[in-house]
Amino acid sequence: MSSGGRRPSSRKGGHSDPRCRLAASGFRGEIWILPNARDLPASYEQRLFPVEERRGRLQLLAAADGRDGAVTIHQDVDLYGVLLDGGQQLRHELRPGRHAWVQVARGSVGVNGQTLGAGDGAAPSGERAVEISARLPREALRFALA
Repeated sequence: MSSGGRRPSSRKGGHSDPRCRLAASGFRGEIWILPNARDLPASYEQRLFPVEERRGRLQLLAAADGRDGAVTIHQDVDLYGVLLDGGQQLRHELRPGRHAWVQVARGSVGVNGQTLGAGDGAAPSGERAVEISARLPREALRFALA
């Protein structure tokens, strides 16, 4: 997914913005990811990820190689989505040299022992794994970054 690697434009909805725009159901915001190269051909992908694919597990939503049915983005990022029922938790090991970012889409979750609310984000640093837990049903996005 790319708008061609061109400079940002003030045109609303224009294709001259180089960033990858991702939107999630229930998430009141947008996520912009700068591409890893300039002057890429413009492209667009859209996919519906059924709730059951994300319930209680990390579902790959976007990746540089588009593997496992994810949309393709031009950056070394794996973006996962998860829906947790009350009392559920999951642990995701980080590969060496990778970093994490967790963005809470709805509700509140625990991230490595810290409580985050809707719209909050966290970048666990120096961790070998990220643990996400929920007391009530919640939704979060997790990024694996270079």
